[in-house]
Amino acid sequence: MTEVLSAGLRRRLAGVEERYEELERSVGDPATTSDRNRIREVGQELSSLTPIVETIRSLRDAERRLADAQQLTEGDDADLRDLAQEEVAELSTKTQELIARLRTQLVPRDPLDEKNVIVEIRAGEGGEEAALFASDLYRMYARYAERHRWRTEILSQSQSEKGGFKEVIFKVSGRGSYSKLKFESGVHRVQRVPATEAQGRIHTSTATVAVLPEAEEDDLVINEDDLKIDVYRAGGHGGQGVNTTDSAVRITHLPTGEVVICQDERSQLKNKTKAMAVLRSRLLARAAEERQERESSARNAQIGRGERSEKMRTYNFPQDRLTDRRLGYNLSNLDRRMDGDIDDLVDALSEQDQADRMSRLEEDGD
Repeated sequence: MTEVLSAGLRRRLAGVEERYEELERSVGDPATTSDRNRIREVGQELSSLTPIVETIRSLRDAERRLADAQQLTEGDDADLRDLAQEEVAELSTKTQELIARLRTQLVPRDPLDEKNVIVEIRAGEGGEEAALFASDLYRMYARYAERHRWRTEILSQSQSEKGGFKEVIFKVSGRGSYSKLKFESGVHRVQRVPATEAQGRIHTSTATVAVLPEAEEDDLVINEDDLKIDVYRAGGHGGQGVNTTDSAVRITHLPTGEVVICQDERSQLKNKTKAMAVLRSRLLARAAEERQERESSARNAQIGRGERSEKMRTYNFPQDRLTDRRLGYNLSNLDRRMDGDIDDLVDALSEQDQADRMSRLEEDGD
């Protein structure tokens, strides 16, 4: 299929070139050279636009040569026509490659893509089986991280009676981890015969996943006066040291009502540090959503309510089928995917997202 740039997108390309030339002129402007911050800003913007402008100019040159070659194919000289037809084929291919490259270059990169992530998984509907499924999802992401040589660290967990997770919050550290895992946010549904089922009946359960970019301390300022911090004695599993000291920490962010609890560590300070990391990431996600003028926070939009009908993805074990409603096809080999082999799924979702953003970009340009 031959790709053609819309008139709106061509106007956008012209605007990019104009901005690039404006920046080139400003580099030598005394108003720029006398301001260290301005020099840095101009340099960074020039650097980001340079590869796009190089592609634009290469495309323009290829299109001009292609038009010339197409004219020659209509001439009287048979030998020249044959050579021109070969050049038309070659330049047509090159033009398509340059258009495809431009499409990729023009899609704005998510500034959060290179960040580490904090993943929150919670059991939804389905009781004990939902908690076991939440545990399976945690293992899937942990194995996926391991395959990419990323490091994982559990920040908070609440186990169910049969060893599943009512809730588990963990951090994934690795370059680009947010760019890969951000498409996992939503309600995940499982259909299978659970270990808790004595009569072999298929059950449907859900778990919710929220993927938040890890917020650094300088990403946003949290006013200490906006925090209510409670310490208390931890409950549940953890041993004598955890259960007999006031090490558990609950932090409430008063302006938003966000509450984070951490009690896994014996040290109150360590629990507070982990809780603050989760809170900071939730607030960063909220701020990002507000900048995009959406009504709800990223965390709430990602998590949903956990109802069976609110699924983002279904894992159907009896039919060995994984269905992601954002894709137009199903995937198989569920056992392999639950072991963290989900690169093809993540890549497909990433490519679709890029295509959607490119489509919106062209619509905005028209």
